[in-house]
Amino acid sequence: MKKQLLLKMGVCIVCASSLLTACTKNNQGADKKATPKTAISADVAQKIKNLGFSADNVRKMGSNYIVEGDIMLTPANLSEANTTSPVLRVAETEQYQTHNLVKNLPRTITVSVSNLPTVYATATANAVARYNALNLTLQFQVVSSGGDMVITGFDEGVDSDGFITLGYSGFPTASGDPYNAIGMNTNADAYGSNPDVGYLTSVIQHEMGHCIGMRHTDYFNRNLSCGVNGGGNEGSTYSSSDPQDYPGAVHIPGTPTKTFDAGSWMLACSSGTDRTFNANDKIALNYLY
Repeated sequence: MKKQLLLKMGVCIVCASSLLTACTKNNQGADKKATPKTAISADVAQKIKNLGFSADNVRKMGSNYIVEGDIMLTPANLSEANTTSPVLRVAETEQYQTHNLVKNLPRTITVSVSNLPTVYATATANAVARYNALNLTLQFQVVSSGGDMVITGFDEGVDSDGFITLGYSGFPTASGDPYNAIGMNTNADAYGSNPDVGYLTSVIQHEMGHCIGMRHTDYFNRNLSCGVNGGGNEGSTYSSSDPQDYPGAVHIPGTPTKTFDAGSWMLACSSGTDRTFNANDKIALNYLY
């Protein structure tokens, strides 16, 4: 998840669209020290493209790679065939599922918070409550340690394009398990020195969405939520009928077919506000789970 901020005369102004959601924050200004990009090899870039993601603005984090602003790809992911990564896409004028999601339903996914301030634990409990209130066959439970998803912290400042990553996660495994890790940025430029619990809740809620197979609502044009430098299309569009295509796009019945839904909790960039499920998000989640 990112957010975009414009810095002018030392004042931090949210300049992403009033739409909200998901992954980054953009800080543009000389008074913030930017984190330089790490160049990736042509081989890695091609593997990322083969998985259906854009190879633009890829950042290296340890031995892993962050794509689309907040999606973690491991070296093992890069070696997978493009049929093994399940992703749900809520995008364009409709909401879509891909060919694989979390399996073995009904199911309870356990979530823990490790080595983060209390406000992150509170936000995690709030995010879990929001999902459970939908009465899905997929439920969540907070545990003291371990579990199916572990939320930890990382410290990373503004990048050279003026964006800051608020959090990251990944997509379910080929066997149907949710992605097992969420990273939340503890850098002061991300949430300030006294993070707002509602704002943290919405980011964790978004990253949990990725873990169960959601793709960014505006994946096809990140500029809708990230501003003019948002990065455009995150990845190629694939056939809705061929199960060998990654990530696939199967329309979810009951979701809009004539208008773009700009209010989803899975937009690529955040305006710095608390955002939860809208009506179409609930329809999609209830259909899938």
